[in-house]
Amino acid sequence: MTAPHSRTVGVEEPLIELAGYSFQYRAQSEPTLHDIDLTIRRGEKIALVGASGSGKSTLISVLNGLIPHHHRGSSTGTVRVGRRDPSQVPLVETAAVVGTVLQDSNSQFVGLSVAEDIAFSLENQQVPHDEMPARIARAAELAGIPDRLGDAPQDLSGGQKQRVALAGVLVDDVEVLLLDEPLANLDPATGRAAVELIDTLHRDHGRTVILVEHRLEDVLHRDVDRIVLMDAGRIVADAAPEEVLASGLLEAHGIRPPLHVAALRYAGAPVTAAQRPQRSEDIELTAEQIEAVRDWVAAGSAGRDGTAGEGSDAAALDLHRVRCELPVGPGRSRAALEGVTASVSRGEMLGVLGSNGAGKSTLARVICGFEQLTGGEVLIGGIDADGWSLAARGERVGFVLQEPGQLLSRPHVTEEIALGLRARGFDEDEIARRTTTVLTACGLSPFRSWPVSALSHGQKKRLSIAAVLALEPEMLILDEPTAGQDFAHYSEFMGFLRSLHTAGTTIVLITHDMHLALEHTDRVLVLSEGRLLADEDPAAVLTDPELTARADLVTTGLHGLARRCGIADPRALVHRFVEADRAAREGTA
Repeated sequence: MTAPHSRTVGVEEPLIELAGYSFQYRAQSEPTLHDIDLTIRRGEKIALVGASGSGKSTLISVLNGLIPHHHRGSSTGTVRVGRRDPSQVPLVETAAVVGTVLQDSNSQFVGLSVAEDIAFSLENQQVPHDEMPARIARAAELAGIPDRLGDAPQDLSGGQKQRVALAGVLVDDVEVLLLDEPLANLDPATGRAAVELIDTLHRDHGRTVILVEHRLEDVLHRDVDRIVLMDAGRIVADAAPEEVLASGLLEAHGIRPPLHVAALRYAGAPVTAAQRPQRSEDIELTAEQIEAVRDWVAAGSAGRDGTAGEGSDAAALDLHRVRCELPVGPGRSRAALEGVTASVSRGEMLGVLGSNGAGKSTLARVICGFEQLTGGEVLIGGIDADGWSLAARGERVGFVLQEPGQLLSRPHVTEEIALGLRARGFDEDEIARRTTTVLTACGLSPFRSWPVSALSHGQKKRLSIAAVLALEPEMLILDEPTAGQDFAHYSEFMGFLRSLHTAGTTIVLITHDMHLALEHTDRVLVLSEGRLLADEDPAAVLTDPELTARADLVTTGLHGLARRCGIADPRALVHRFVEADRAAREGTA
């Protein structure tokens, strides 16, 4: 499906154009990009999607000039960005047209304050100092952070960091905003706010936008002109979003469509392009589709097929009125957790939901002993863990941090797996056996001889998980385990976690991924400002607009579809969707 000129803005010369373009890295035996034809006109907004390894990152590097200036290789065909071939001009000239915001905002910070960070590009260009304050203020205003110029970037929330990174490219008055996974590390409400900010920059300030993102349902919270779908280094679809959503190509190429689109397909009533299916509140449903959805929900099981609380009656973890204060300055502290009481059964898969800063990661650090209690109790396996050493807790509880770079310390993949096992005194035969097992389970077997530095961000994430899994802890706590992963790797990895769960491992998933909570957890704890708001079935939480608003979450398209179809209890539709989705994945497997 190709419609490279659909919804184009005006008839002027393209701002970006690739024709018959192929690229092969110097170290690779085959091209990574094949015969790319892509036209982007001034003022367009494009969603670029594709599974990991589809060529998105390489295409980004072509557009912003990193290929060939930083990444060497051979190419054929033509590229024009702002009427010039990026390979024929200095990188700084392409950067003046295309501003890139990376997935990990922290990696772009260079200044001690927000203002210094925004000014970095101006300093490099030797802009006169008396001109800088006005340009910095303008960029900060556009990015929605005019009151944060004196703050240190590292002290900001995830959403605020994303805005600082945006301001750092807006200060150059770039024509094109190229955003690489901008929502990967943001909670749902902050992600929606980021989508709205990007849309404002597009509509009201004339920026051309290229969004590379796995969270397509969130991206489509605001209109895009086209979806460009990549697979195996080729563009397999370039068309209006409604056409791509109705085609089934997203699912065929490992991309998750909006949940309401998938639900209608499961109900035997797939959407058409004419129905405007991007958002559940806007889709023009037919009477036949509404009836099909109602019948489909009625035919489902009465409730979840989950296993909440199954297994031993003994609790793997008990929290009693847990309080934790964290320092915020000399002689000052704040309550990061306040009076949290909950229990996790052995063999349960539990989700912990909440916005960035809600206290989710702090709770995990308290359980593992990295942060001290200032009140309450933590019982692990029925025993008060107060006074346990970090090593003693580590033998019972494995913790995988959100950022893999904080865990990985060895130069090669197998050495990273072996590090903890050697520290525990295992012999080399057992180390080899466990290494093979976890690399296979985490989809990393092809990379066992690779240096860690050569892995992608998602691969590093899986390696950090593999290193902890090799230690075979009784309870596994994972902080944002699927952030930034494509749907195929997400599904593969969550399937592996479910196999661990089935085998009896207690799993706690700290996440802001509502899809993960709906489809894979038995129960969720909802935190906000360090307090427990709910301990519930995830379907009940995420179909409750009032609760999701209080927790800075958002309801999914399934909630909107249930309302549109007149289904009194939206949880019934959610449970039916989960049932059908699991069956579909198992059938595919």
